[in-house]
Amino acid sequence: MVDIREKLHNGDIYDPADPDLMAKQLLYVAKVEEYNATKITETDKRNALLKEMFAEIGENCCVLAPFYANFGGKHVHFGNNVFANFNLTLVDDTHIYVGDQVMFAPNVTIATAAHPISPELRAKGYQYNLPVHIGKNCWLGAGAIVLPGVTIGENTIVGAGSVVTKDLPANVIAVGNPCRVLREITDRDREYYRKNIKINI
Repeated sequence: MVDIREKLHNGDIYDPADPDLMAKQLLYVAKVEEYNATKITETDKRNALLKEMFAEIGENCCVLAPFYANFGGKHVHFGNNVFANFNLTLVDDTHIYVGDQVMFAPNVTIATAAHPISPELRAKGYQYNLPVHIGKNCWLGAGAIVLPGVTIGENTIVGAGSVVTKDLPANVIAVGNPCRVLREITDRDREYYRKNIKINI
């Protein structure tokens, strides 16, 4: 028989109400509550808590409170220089991988958990999980939602309010619900930072 802790990560359906699993999960979520109770000036305390909570967290990461995580960040892997604005929600029932220099605008949700289509199985509370991968130097706009199993390539921008249901390639701007590639990021974007406004720094 497959251990329920393996089922968190192998895509099998399982019962998330398993008592042992729930007991551990409550302890992880309690750390999120502790983090959210800190003051913005308590940088050292926040950094120490993030190192306790996350599976991996790189240098110079900033996660503004409040933020939320189903497993308290236990399955979250952040690279260096990741910035998360207010109300980042990480449904980290399995692994979420985030590369260096990623920016999350307010109210972004990254979900790894899903439920079967079968009404009978959903009535029993079953779920399954698929990992999410976000490449380095991505920017996810305000209110963007990334669904289970999605991979987003490096340098890609996801527009505000988008719902990412499928993989996105690197070096594109993608928007909408469902999220689709709008255009590639080109050399012109290295000369103009917005429409016809030139970079002057």
